[in-house]
Amino acid sequence: MIEFFNNVLDVTGFAFVEWSTVLMWIISGILLYMGIFKEYEPLLLVPIGFGVLLANLPGAGLAVVESSMVVEADGSLMNLPEIASEYGIINFLYYSLIKSGLLPPVIFMGVGALTDFGPMLRNLKLAFFGSAAQIGIFTVVLLAVIMGYTLPEAASMGIIGGADGPTAIYTTIKLAPHLLGPIAIAAYSYMAMVPVIIPGVAKLLMTKDDFMINMKKQDKLYPPKYEIKHLRTVKILFPIVLTLVVAILVPSAAPLIGMLMLGNLLKEIGPNTARLADAASGPIMNTATVFLGVCVGATMPAEVFLRWETIGILVLGLFAFAISIAGGILIVKLYNKGSKKKINPLVGATGLSAVPMASRVANDVALKYDKSNHILQYCMSSNVSGVIGSAVAAGVLIAFLS
Repeated sequence: MIEFFNNVLDVTGFAFVEWSTVLMWIISGILLYMGIFKEYEPLLLVPIGFGVLLANLPGAGLAVVESSMVVEADGSLMNLPEIASEYGIINFLYYSLIKSGLLPPVIFMGVGALTDFGPMLRNLKLAFFGSAAQIGIFTVVLLAVIMGYTLPEAASMGIIGGADGPTAIYTTIKLAPHLLGPIAIAAYSYMAMVPVIIPGVAKLLMTKDDFMINMKKQDKLYPPKYEIKHLRTVKILFPIVLTLVVAILVPSAAPLIGMLMLGNLLKEIGPNTARLADAASGPIMNTATVFLGVCVGATMPAEVFLRWETIGILVLGLFAFAISIAGGILIVKLYNKGSKKKINPLVGATGLSAVPMASRVANDVALKYDKSNHILQYCMSSNVSGVIGSAVAAGVLIAFLS
């Protein structure tokens, strides 16, 4: 009888259950709970959480294996059918779609098709503050190096401060693929916590007078000197011109920026390309998101995730987030000291790429101090420029470190 039960344990996989596996089940449950019941980034936390569960099913072999295991004797990578045969469907999907860097740019195309750059083009001055908010990325890169991480690892941690999941994943794939799981978890978890982090940082750095700066009243007191004529034409030319400029100055950022701008161009052209824009922002983006989330989650078996460096990534990622928000706020406050026309520092806080969540949160905070102070359109100027800024920052890091 004892021998029978031992055989049952061996066949069912219970013999492989350890405390670390159970802990990963709990982490998977937390991610699923956040996505399903708290509705924090459900489109990503649910696939990632389920991917973590798959990776930690005892004896199932659904975790992504290390790159060294799919390398032939001559140093070349095993072909995809061999990977599928040897290590299963999850590894096939990971090495064909994630490791190749395919899915993040595809998702960026969908993001572009959902993004309106009109507010930024009408308020180009505010776009500067979106770029300034990327200070959190480079601050954490330096801090991580001081703490003993390699430069590529530090860059992958710092990019969390851009609050852009696909950019963080793309950068990590290029620079430190062994940290992909923890960095993806940190990036998307903190994006989900934007409604908590932005108000918390803002209350530390802003006065009541700062919160009550009314942007519409400022526009009436100091009306814009220039207005864009033929806005539709400008919005069509913008993605084309920006792609050319970025490709020349930072070629390594071209895959992300190029696909972002392609999606936006399809949207701005109008009815003639509406079907393509709908496909990019709908079925294509949704399919890519499912595979991205599951494969990222599957990179986190217990032996990979439960390390001290994972805690370091989570701490530094939160610090990068907070510094990016603080940097945007402080830059606006510095600008206000020398300008008659004041800008609400909450605009600077939205220089993150969490579009449009960061803008909605900042607008809600402003309305708590003044019910007539609607700053959403101004925040969007900084917010969408943050998408471009984080992608360019990622390109710079990849160019110097890969």
